[in-house]
Amino acid sequence: MDRLRLQPVANVQGEVRVPGSKSLSNRLLLLAALAEGETRLEHLLDSDDVQRMLVALERLGVGVTRSGDSITVRGAGGALQAPGNDIAELELGNAGTAVRPLTAALTLGSGRFRLKGDPRMHERPIAPLVSALRDLGADIHYLERDGFLPLEITGSGLRGGDVTIDGSLSSQFVSALMMAAPLAQAPVTLHRSGELVSDPYIEITRRCMARFGVDVAWPDQRRLEIPRAGYRSPGILAVEGDASSASYFLAAAAIGGGPVRVLGVGNESMQGDVAFAEVLEAMGATVRRGPDWMEVAGGELRGIDMDLNHITDAAMTIATTALFATGPTRIRNVGNWRVKETDRIAAMARELRKVGAAVMEYADGLLIRPPAALRSASIHTYDDHRMAMCFALVALGGVAVTIEDPDCVRKTYPGFFQDFAGLAVRGCDTT
Repeated sequence: MDRLRLQPVANVQGEVRVPGSKSLSNRLLLLAALAEGETRLEHLLDSDDVQRMLVALERLGVGVTRSGDSITVRGAGGALQAPGNDIAELELGNAGTAVRPLTAALTLGSGRFRLKGDPRMHERPIAPLVSALRDLGADIHYLERDGFLPLEITGSGLRGGDVTIDGSLSSQFVSALMMAAPLAQAPVTLHRSGELVSDPYIEITRRCMARFGVDVAWPDQRRLEIPRAGYRSPGILAVEGDASSASYFLAAAAIGGGPVRVLGVGNESMQGDVAFAEVLEAMGATVRRGPDWMEVAGGELRGIDMDLNHITDAAMTIATTALFATGPTRIRNVGNWRVKETDRIAAMARELRKVGAAVMEYADGLLIRPPAALRSASIHTYDDHRMAMCFALVALGGVAVTIEDPDCVRKTYPGFFQDFAGLAVRGCDTT
């Protein structure tokens, strides 16, 4: 589908269950592949990013059995292998949650591997991770230009010891190294340099590793201590709902009045993006929470000035929620938006202006002044799933909005627009 026209929506009400977390799905898949034993993962996200990881693991000889939304993975016991004497060619699209962890994990394996992605993935930096892995003895080469995919990796193992990694561009670099580190030849002490970003995602990785029997110490913010240990399958694990995906429906309720209850994420979630609800409260919404659900009802929303580094993905939803607030909203310390699926700071500024907002663009964020009345517009999505989903909220402003390339949501939430329409009090069509 080239475009999707959303008609004005007066309100959203009801209940929705969000699909499994992308961050958890790909972390747990890789850990299950590296572990001893068989792991059944329930409620795994069915999306492009997760399919990329699954296809790559099968190409590397990992046994995978599918049954509905459950996947059974037969672990390789610590080393992924290229098939026969061939170079394993892995095409990973724009799936950062597959590219970064596999880059680290394949250094432990046997054989030669080539990792490539789509054109945007070849523009997203990977040098901090490669540099740290080389410091631990990894054999990695850039095939076209330094600092970027495609890569060739020869499995030779990791020495262990002290290593420093710059995680200021992406916490995924730190998480990738963390997951490979227990299988090095000696314990690893990982030192984080540069600006510290997205700590909640590192905590997700730490908790996932603990499920597979490896406990990572985090004695101070810049140092992680990772023991030498093998992963052991926990048997069965359920993947909780995606907190970033929940943000769109929670924000829609805050704007339209609601109430909307989102199932799958709540007080017991391990994802940092559940803190999105606290930002909505600061803007004036009413939030209720349970162990695995969150519910929002709207209020008179007001602009905020906040550091949103701890919820960088869900912070995009705040940018469109700001269109409905009284006064300006300043989103700070999300500079890593610039190296995501697109340059999200520039893209958000451009598209927010289309619907009437006055926007100041900064190196690390945005200042958004909402318009007196929203304008109907056609939103370019830059092949970025989150651009498509967060701009659906414009339909709550009394105007139609056209989403270009709506199928880009398949990266994390293929059924998003159907679920959004299911909550709409007034129409949402595809004409």
